[in-house]
Amino acid sequence: MKKVITYGTYDLLHYGHINLLRRAKELGDYLIVALSTDEFNEIKGKKSYFSYEKRKQMLEAIRYVDEVIPESTWEQKVEDAKKYGIDVFVIGDDWAGKFDFLKDVGVEVVYLPRTPQVSTTQIKYEIKGD
Repeated sequence: MKKVITYGTYDLLHYGHINLLRRAKELGDYLIVALSTDEFNEIKGKKSYFSYEKRKQMLEAIRYVDEVIPESTWEQKVEDAKKYGIDVFVIGDDWAGKFDFLKDVGVEVVYLPRTPQVSTTQIKYEIKGD
Protein backbone atom coordinates (compact mmCIF):
# COMPACT_ATOMS: atom_id res chain seq x y z
CA MET A 1 0.00 0.00 0.00
CA LYS A 2 1.35 3.40 -1.00
CA LYS A 3 0.84 5.98 1.77
CA VAL A 4 0.58 9.72 1.14
CA ILE A 5 0.61 12.53 3.71
CA THR A 6 -0.19 16.22 3.52
CA TYR A 7 -0.26 18.95 6.15
CA GLY A 8 -2.40 22.02 6.65
CA THR A 9 -4.86 24.05 8.67
CA TYR A 10 -7.89 23.45 6.42
CA ASP A 11 -9.89 26.31 7.89
CA LEU A 12 -12.90 27.53 5.88
CA LEU A 13 -12.77 24.42 3.73
CA HIS A 14 -13.11 25.30 0.03
CA TYR A 15 -12.77 23.72 -3.42
CA GLY A 16 -9.03 24.45 -3.51
CA HIS A 17 -8.61 22.21 -0.46
CA ILE A 18 -10.75 19.51 -2.08
CA ASN A 19 -8.65 19.69 -5.27
CA LEU A 20 -5.44 19.28 -3.26
CA LEU A 21 -6.83 16.33 -1.31
CA ARG A 22 -8.12 14.65 -4.49
CA ARG A 23 -4.79 15.07 -6.28
CA ALA A 24 -2.89 13.87 -3.19
CA LYS A 25 -5.05 10.74 -2.97
CA GLU A 26 -4.40 10.02 -6.66
CA LEU A 27 -0.69 9.62 -5.79
CA GLY A 28 -1.29 6.62 -3.54
CA ASP A 29 -3.70 4.27 -1.82
CA TYR A 30 -4.03 5.81 1.65
CA LEU A 31 -4.13 9.54 2.44
CA ILE A 32 -3.23 10.92 5.86
CA VAL A 33 -3.92 14.57 6.60
CA ALA A 34 -1.85 16.09 9.39
CA LEU A 35 -4.11 18.86 10.65
CA SER A 36 -2.64 21.83 12.51
CA THR A 37 -3.87 21.95 16.09
CA ASP A 38 -5.25 25.17 17.54
CA GLU A 39 -2.15 25.43 19.73
CA PHE A 40 0.20 25.01 16.76
CA ASN A 41 -1.76 27.61 14.79
CA GLU A 42 -1.24 30.00 17.69
CA ILE A 43 2.53 29.42 17.47
CA LYS A 44 2.32 30.14 13.72
CA GLY A 45 0.39 33.36 14.42
CA LYS A 46 -2.81 31.97 12.88
CA LYS A 47 -6.32 31.88 14.28
CA SER A 48 -8.75 29.43 12.73
CA TYR A 49 -12.44 30.17 12.50
CA PHE A 50 -13.23 26.53 13.30
CA SER A 51 -11.69 24.56 16.15
CA TYR A 52 -9.36 21.62 15.53
CA GLU A 53 -12.16 19.16 16.32
CA LYS A 54 -14.58 20.78 13.84
CA ARG A 55 -11.91 20.94 11.11
CA LYS A 56 -11.05 17.30 11.80
CA GLN A 57 -14.73 16.29 11.45
CA MET A 58 -14.96 18.07 8.10
CA LEU A 59 -11.81 16.40 6.77
CA GLU A 60 -12.93 12.97 7.95
CA ALA A 61 -16.14 13.41 5.94
CA ILE A 62 -14.19 13.82 2.67
CA ARG A 63 -13.94 10.60 0.68
CA TYR A 64 -10.30 11.17 -0.29
CA VAL A 65 -9.13 11.33 3.34
CA ASP A 66 -8.39 8.04 5.11
CA GLU A 67 -6.99 9.35 8.39
CA VAL A 68 -6.51 12.68 10.18
CA ILE A 69 -3.70 13.15 12.68
CA PRO A 70 -2.69 16.24 14.68
CA GLU A 71 0.14 18.48 13.52
CA SER A 72 1.67 20.01 16.64
CA THR A 73 5.15 21.12 15.51
CA TRP A 74 7.08 22.02 12.37
CA GLU A 75 9.61 19.31 13.22
CA GLN A 76 7.29 16.28 13.32
CA LYS A 77 7.35 15.56 9.57
CA VAL A 78 10.34 13.17 9.63
CA GLU A 79 8.91 11.39 12.69
CA ASP A 80 5.49 11.08 10.98
CA ALA A 81 7.10 9.71 7.80
CA LYS A 82 8.75 6.93 9.81
CA LYS A 83 5.85 6.26 12.17
CA TYR A 84 3.20 5.98 9.42
CA GLY A 85 5.38 4.43 6.69
CA ILE A 86 4.90 7.38 4.35
CA ASP A 87 5.89 7.03 0.69
CA VAL A 88 4.81 10.44 -0.64
CA PHE A 89 4.64 13.88 0.99
CA VAL A 90 2.33 16.34 -0.80
CA ILE A 91 1.83 20.05 -0.26
CA GLY A 92 1.00 23.16 -2.28
CA ASP A 93 3.70 24.62 -4.52
CA ASP A 94 3.77 27.81 -2.47
CA TRP A 95 6.04 25.70 -0.20
CA ALA A 96 8.31 24.57 -3.08
CA GLY A 97 11.70 23.39 -1.84
CA LYS A 98 10.90 23.79 1.87
CA PHE A 99 10.39 20.09 2.56
CA ASP A 100 12.97 18.52 0.27
CA PHE A 101 14.77 17.23 3.41
CA LEU A 102 12.14 14.45 3.51
CA LYS A 103 13.83 12.90 0.47
CA ASP A 104 16.70 12.03 2.85
CA VAL A 105 14.40 9.58 4.68
CA GLY A 106 13.15 7.98 1.46
CA VAL A 107 9.96 10.01 0.98
CA GLU A 108 8.98 11.33 -2.44
CA VAL A 109 8.16 15.05 -2.16
CA VAL A 110 5.50 16.50 -4.47
CA TYR A 111 4.58 20.19 -4.67
CA LEU A 112 1.17 20.53 -6.31
CA PRO A 113 0.09 23.73 -8.06
CA ARG A 114 -2.42 25.74 -6.05
CA THR A 115 -5.97 26.02 -7.35
CA PRO A 116 -6.13 29.48 -8.95
CA GLN A 117 -8.37 32.23 -7.63
CA VAL A 118 -9.15 30.70 -4.22
CA SER A 119 -7.48 30.81 -0.83
CA THR A 120 -8.61 30.90 2.77
CA THR A 121 -6.75 34.19 3.24
CA GLN A 122 -8.64 35.74 0.31
CA ILE A 123 -11.99 34.43 1.58
CA LYS A 124 -11.36 35.91 5.04
CA TYR A 125 -10.29 39.21 3.47
CA GLU A 126 -13.43 39.44 1.33
CA ILE A 127 -15.76 38.48 4.19
CA LYS A 128 -14.28 41.21 6.36
CA GLY A 129 -14.84 43.68 3.52
CA ASP A 130 -11.37 45.21 3.76
